Amino acid sequence: MTYNAIVLAGGAARRLGGADKPALSVGGRALLDRVLDACADAADTVVVGARRPTSRPVRWTREEPPGGGPLAALAAGLRHTDAELVLVLSADLPFLDRETVRALRAAVTGTGAAGAPVDGALLRDAEGRDQPLVAAYRAASLRHGTALLTAEHGSLTGLPLRALTAELELVRVGAAAPLASFDCDTWDDLAAARARIREHGSVLDEWITAVKNELGIDVAVDTKTLLDLARDAAHGVARPAAPLTTFLVGYAAAQAEATGADPAAAVAEASRKAAALALRWAAEADSADGTGSG
Repeated sequence: MTYNAIVLAGGAARRLGGADKPALSVGGRALLDRVLDACADAADTVVVGARRPTSRPVRWTREEPPGGGPLAALAAGLRHTDAELVLVLSADLPFLDRETVRALRAAVTGTGAAGAPVDGALLRDAEGRDQPLVAAYRAASLRHGTALLTAEHGSLTGLPLRALTAELELVRVGAAAPLASFDCDTWDDLAAARARIREHGSVLDEWITAVKNELGIDVAVDTKTLLDLARDAAHGVARPAAPLTTFLVGYAAAQAEATGADPAAAVAEASRKAAALALRWAAEADSADGTGSG
């Protein structure tokens, strides 16, 4: 189902001393950009908050008056959407992933206890807490609920988000990634996120993702294949051959893509050829040194 995304990026960040939280970086990328990457396939994305540079085009809006709280901000963003399904996210989720977004969207197509369509699906974190700002909702349900609250209170300013979600039938979804709902509310949270992406098990994936975003490319990268190629070039030829060879593989893959080839397949084929060449090169060296079989 086609969907729109609403990203709430206008909070006061009081526990961060009023810092521009969406612009703070984790892994060299702004928190807002990391969230935008998780919903890159949205048909339209609305960011509610002050304008700032972003990694991809978005539509900007503000609640009136500014600082009216998440419910007022959500309603402001909702006015600029036209899809049946709306993904609602806060702008401070450094580890939100596309798999979790897909799981939330898929869950909205289900039915509730009475057999009727559910109003939405929200993330339930590892501690069992509901995350209404990591959720997918039926736009009609949000519009109906905000209209009722406006009629009752005269304004949405200052109302908590639970005033809306408490009236909706929602299903809960577990995160595809354990830290998908981790948010950066304090400086300690930010420091923890920055340390987490540099852990041995995730640093390469985080770095590759950051580079792809910085260069504006979206291609599946087989990290193991490229590392194996770099190893073969370094050991079989010379250490400086490793980065130069992987650069040339990328260049060859880009040329192949320009002719209509699948980019991921082009990288794999170029890597295979270069690795085979490095092994032949090493075999010749061994033979010349008298260590080979002749």
